[in-house]
Amino acid sequence: MPRLTTAEATVETLLRHGIDTVYALPGLHHDPLFDAFYHAGANSKEGRLRVIHPRHEQTAGYMALGAALATGKPQAFAVVPGPGMLNAGAALLTAYGMNAPVIGLIGQIPQADIDKGHGHLHEIHDQLGLLRHITKWAERIRGPQEAPTLVSQAVWHATTGRPRPVALECALDTWAKRAEVVLPDAPLPKPAEAIDDEAIAAAAKILGAAERPIIVIGGGAIGASAEVIELAEMLEAPVSSYRRGRGVIPSSHRLAVDMPVGHRLWKDADAVLAVGTRFFIQNGSWGIDKDLKVVRLDIDPDEPERLRKPDVTLLGDAAPQLRALIAALAKHNRPRPSRADELKGHRAWLAERLSRLEPQVSFLKAIRAALPEDGIFVDEVSQIGFASRVALPIEQPRTFLSPGYQDNLGWGFGTALGAKAAMPDRKVLAIAGDGGFMYQVGELATAVRHNLAVVVVVFDNGGFGNVKRIQQQHYGNRLIASDLHNPDFVKLAESFGVASFKALDAPQLEDCLKKAFALNAPALVWVPHGDVPSPWDLIMMPRVRG
Repeated sequence: MPRLTTAEATVETLLRHGIDTVYALPGLHHDPLFDAFYHAGANSKEGRLRVIHPRHEQTAGYMALGAALATGKPQAFAVVPGPGMLNAGAALLTAYGMNAPVIGLIGQIPQADIDKGHGHLHEIHDQLGLLRHITKWAERIRGPQEAPTLVSQAVWHATTGRPRPVALECALDTWAKRAEVVLPDAPLPKPAEAIDDEAIAAAAKILGAAERPIIVIGGGAIGASAEVIELAEMLEAPVSSYRRGRGVIPSSHRLAVDMPVGHRLWKDADAVLAVGTRFFIQNGSWGIDKDLKVVRLDIDPDEPERLRKPDVTLLGDAAPQLRALIAALAKHNRPRPSRADELKGHRAWLAERLSRLEPQVSFLKAIRAALPEDGIFVDEVSQIGFASRVALPIEQPRTFLSPGYQDNLGWGFGTALGAKAAMPDRKVLAIAGDGGFMYQVGELATAVRHNLAVVVVVFDNGGFGNVKRIQQQHYGNRLIASDLHNPDFVKLAESFGVASFKALDAPQLEDCLKKAFALNAPALVWVPHGDVPSPWDLIMMPRVRG
C-alpha cells in the first residue's frame, strides 16, 4: 500500500475517477493540497493534473459548473474555508438547481479546533452544516485512510441518480497527515436500472390513445435525444423545451417547439409526457385539469408528485425508460395525421411576436450566424439573455447553458471559461449585461493567463435593465439603484490584453464575432444600446386550463 498524505490520496483518487482538472484558488488552509497538485505534475506538459486558478473563489465554483454542464461529467474546484466557501456558495447553489455534478474541496481550520469559536483565520461555525444546505451530500475527511473512500463516495453521489453538487471539507493539518492508504481500483458501482413494466404499459396506453399529445422536456432528457425524437415521431407529438432542455431535440426538427408555442398547444392537449423536468411552469402556471392525462418520467423519486400526483410515474434514467416506453407503445399506438400545418401556424404567430423584440432578436440572429451549431452559448441574466431563452435556435444538447431557477446575476463569464477549459475544441460565447459582467470582470485576466478563448458580448444599457423596467411600470417610475456608471469596455479589455471590438447594430455584431472567433483567443465585444422591449409576456404566460 502506498504511504500518502491525505492531500495526495485525495488527488490520486480524483485522477482514478477521471477528474484531471481542478479549478482552484490557493491559500494557507490548502497549502498541502496544492503541494499534492504540484507533485501530480499540475500544469506541466507531462503532468496528469491541470490546475486553473481564477481571480475569485466564486469563479472557481462557476468554472467547475460550466465544465460539468458542458460535458455532463464530474468536475472539481477547491477553495479555502469561511469567506472562500461562502464566495463559492453561489456556484454550489446554482449547481444544485442545475443538477450539475460539481465537487467542492473546501478547507478547514485545525481539526481539533473546528466549531470551538477560537477565532482562527477563516473560521466559520458549522461549515459542514452550511455545505449540506446547498449540496446533495457533504462530509469531512478526517485522515488519509478516509480520503480514497470519501472521494469515491463524493463522485458516486454527484453522478448517481439525480446529479447534484457535493462537498468535502478537510482541515489544514489533516491534509498533511501521512499513512498507508488503499486506493480504489474502480468507481463505486451504480445501481441497476429498473423498469416497471406495469407503469410502462399504463403510460403507453395513455399516450397511444391520446389524440393531441405533447412532450415537455428538461435537463433530465439531455442524454436521451434519440429516444425523445423517436417517441415524438411515433406520437406526432410536439416537443416543448425551455432552457436546460433546449437542444435535446434540434430547433430545426419539425416537432420542436419553443415554450410560447407549447403554451398555445397546452389548452387542447389531452396527454402530456414530462421527461426530466420539474414541470413547475406547466403545473403551477399553465394549469392541469381532469381532461389532461399526465405521465412523468424522472430519476428523482421526490420530483413527480411534488406539486400534484400524475396519472403515471416512471422512475429512472430517461434513455432506458423511454426505450421501454417506445417498445410498449408499438401495440397501443395508431396512425396519426401530420401536425405540420398546425405547428406552422403557431410558429408564424411566434415569429410575428418575436419581431417586436428588437433589437434583441436581431442581435440573437447575429450570434447564431457566427456561432457554430456545436458552439456553446452561455446565457446571462440580461435583456438579451431573457430573449434568448425563447428566440435562439439550439441544435445540440449541452450547447445552451442557462442558470436555472437561481437566475443569479454574474454567473455567465466564469461558467463560460469553465466550459471552454473542458471543451477546448468548441467555440464558446458568453453574453452579459453591463451589470452582470462587472461581477467577474477580473476574470479577463484568467482568460488570458490560461488562454481560454471565450468570446464575451457585453450588452451595455447603463443599468440593471429589468429592475429599471419594473420600477417604471409598477412603481410609478420611481427609479432607485438601477443606474450604473460603466467603463469603456473596449479599453478595459485591452488593458488585460484581450482583443476588443465595438458593435452598434446586429450586422456589426455578426462581423465582430466572426473576427473574434477567428483569433482563437479571449475576446470581448461591446454593444452599447438603449432601452429594449420586454420579453416577459412570452415567458410568464397565463393559466389556460384547470
